[in-house]
Amino acid sequence: MSADAAIRHIHEQWHETVVRRDIDGLMALYADDAVFESPLVWAALPGGGTGLLTGKAAIRDFFEAGFRSPQSGLGRWYRTSVFFSDGRQLAWEYPRQTPEGDQIDLMEMIDVSDGLIAHHRVYWGWVGVRTLSSLSGR
Repeated sequence: MSADAAIRHIHEQWHETVVRRDIDGLMALYADDAVFESPLVWAALPGGGTGLLTGKAAIRDFFEAGFRSPQSGLGRWYRTSVFFSDGRQLAWEYPRQTPEGDQIDLMEMIDVSDGLIAHHRVYWGWVGVRTLSSLSGR
């Protein structure tokens, strides 16, 4: 698969597998030694943790737990088809304002290596931070 095809595949499939709660499909996108960073990891872990997960098994455990808790208020997943890539990095937005109103606002930044997600960082906007703060009690 070319780098461009891998980028498009990850962009399409990451969103689709999360919306469907397809853990096997989602994990097929990550390298075995992938790193995942998100304030949601920090909020979900007892004591706060580092916000960082290393390895596919840890990432899988995190997403499986999230898939079991759809009532968290984090489940709206509107995005446009716009993404940006240089062939090694992939970025897209879940915008605050959607046709159905506000949602948590996220920016996904993904490093791709050998057609798989090597490093995935999630940046939160103000609506997301406000929602995250209310969930974590911090």
